Amino acid sequence: MASPLQTEILQLAKQDDRIRAVILNGSRANSMVTPDQYQDYDIIYMVTDIESIKKEGIVYKTFGQPALQQLPDDMHLGNEEGIPSISYAYLMIYEDGSRLDLTLFPVDQLKQYKKDSLSIVWLDKDGIFKDIPESSDIDYHVQRPTQREFTEVCNEFWWCSTNVAKGLAREERVYAKDMMESVVRPMFLQLLAWKIGSEHHFSVSIGKSGKFIKNYLSDEDYNKVLRTYSNANIQNTWEAFHTMTTFFQELQIELGKRLVLKVNVEETTNALQYINRIYQD
Repeated sequence: MASPLQTEILQLAKQDDRIRAVILNGSRANSMVTPDQYQDYDIIYMVTDIESIKKEGIVYKTFGQPALQQLPDDMHLGNEEGIPSISYAYLMIYEDGSRLDLTLFPVDQLKQYKKDSLSIVWLDKDGIFKDIPESSDIDYHVQRPTQREFTEVCNEFWWCSTNVAKGLAREERVYAKDMMESVVRPMFLQLLAWKIGSEHHFSVSIGKSGKFIKNYLSDEDYNKVLRTYSNANIQNTWEAFHTMTTFFQELQIELGKRLVLKVNVEETTNALQYINRIYQD
């Protein structure tokens, strides 16, 4: 049964001749995701005239004034070079909690449209998407690493881990936490992704920011991941950091064997010695 918002999305598209097709992307197009009330409607309107739709305010007239919105294509933040986008996006949350991420894309620029495997065609007035395959998450599957990718991710982890240790030793909490969360953790999550991918023939997705890893890890490993998070207490952060580095080392060895990848044992040993020396000072 269609939701009221879905009905409005389709009604507008059917009534407005400028809208030639409607595509649903994102989690609502993913059969692997359990539906809930927090899911966005990620919608693409293929249109003949973006500017007239914007000028008339038809989006707000149809869906109402949002409680919260972002218009990324009007923002300097994230587009400091000022490169204009050929599409235009409205990101909107309404009072009832429903969220609509609506993008207007010029149909005459179809060659520039980046196809997404998570796509369901809701409406196609001109048959331009008649050959689109069944929606799947294949574009988001974990990819098998090359030796270079594996080596560089491991190097980034160990090199930047030394900055976490220095920050903790100096009691520079904000710096240490920032280095651990924004630089080191992404490398840790990448190895977790490769572990999960290697155990499932590289045919699964772990989701944005690893949100699906719980579905693929053992309870023991998932709890270890959770223990890599801490509050801002120095000792608690050290313990979480040690858990992360120990687990990372285990993942290196496991992936090296399973995927026949060379592990830089000397780099790992030297980094751990450096970190432990700082911890003991």
